Amino acid sequence: MSGTFRLARRYIGYHRVRTAILLACIALTIYLPVATRLGINQFQRRAIRRAQSTPLVIGAKGSRFGLVIHALHFRGDPPEAITMAEVDGVDESGLAEAIPLLARFQARGHTIAGTTARYYEFRQLSIARGGPLKRLGDCVLGARVARVLGLGPGDRLLSEPENVFDLTGPSPLNMSVVGVLNPARSADDDAVFTDLRTTWLIQGIGHGHDPLSGETDSDDQQHQHKASKANLVQSAEVNDENLHTFHFHGEPDTFPLTAIIALPRDEKSETLLMGQYLSQETAAQALKPVDVVGELMEIVLRVRRLFDIGTVLMGLVTALLVALVMLLSLRLRSAEMEMMFKLGCSRTTILRIQAAELGLVLAVSMMIAAVFLIGTAAILPSLIDRLIG
Repeated sequence: MSGTFRLARRYIGYHRVRTAILLACIALTIYLPVATRLGINQFQRRAIRRAQSTPLVIGAKGSRFGLVIHALHFRGDPPEAITMAEVDGVDESGLAEAIPLLARFQARGHTIAGTTARYYEFRQLSIARGGPLKRLGDCVLGARVARVLGLGPGDRLLSEPENVFDLTGPSPLNMSVVGVLNPARSADDDAVFTDLRTTWLIQGIGHGHDPLSGETDSDDQQHQHKASKANLVQSAEVNDENLHTFHFHGEPDTFPLTAIIALPRDEKSETLLMGQYLSQETAAQALKPVDVVGELMEIVLRVRRLFDIGTVLMGLVTALLVALVMLLSLRLRSAEMEMMFKLGCSRTTILRIQAAELGLVLAVSMMIAAVFLIGTAAILPSLIDRLIG
């Protein structure tokens, strides 16, 4: 048998191009379906895990999927705004604790998420470098944001205007980076966190003044803005000198949010709270993220069935290709096989040599596929985190 494998190894080593083509075809046929299945399973586990950890999401009526994806992953277009009055309503009901979110602005391509300190406790986020938010205009970076942008405590990060062509809109805010979060392997790694007042400042609800201008009166009826060119600054910045001049206009109950994470006291409270949002008269809706994400996963499973069908077809095509190559090889090697038969090799031995050649090609192909699958499994979690984070 050792002689049979030696002859087979020498033959496939001599025909390098043909062997390389066969190896690539078979290895890819093995690798692609397995890697796809691994990716889908990882995607399902991570998407469901974050949804399962979030009991309820409250937001404006509209797309259920859009609201949940926005509240969980800070992705997609922000939903219609709700107000702080919804937070007060949830808290006053005694059924749940409300965590407000305002995530509609960006800084260098990363979402700015305004929230409260309760969010960090809920998501179990901790500071790796620097410290927590201390005052208006401060921000804390997710681990991946800090790594990609190369920023850390003491640096500055400029917010992006919602509409670069709107010259009358609020100026970008030059935020002070005070801390960097530990890696959470979730959407929080890709976010820039501030308090709600800072995001309202970015939206233009609040603003400050140059202390030298004398405009420090925060009374809405007496407060006036100068229309001089000197006031058309390129960015706003909160510092020790002008911190006391920043103020907000309007009633706090009317200030906008994009979503609320509700933490019910128990299962009964969750049911009662959801029942309050079933009325057609309410402007908001309450959703269970695990149910909404479960519907999305059903769509993913349907797509996976298509991949499975494609895998079967690809395997069939590869098998036909290998069979064609072997048949053509036999025809080209007919004279060689005839000479071996005349030298005393039985036809059974010749068939064993052919089988050994095919076995070696299959074994090496599986080894190549296994190496790539091990590498894929190692980097897949981070890739999935970026995709859904």
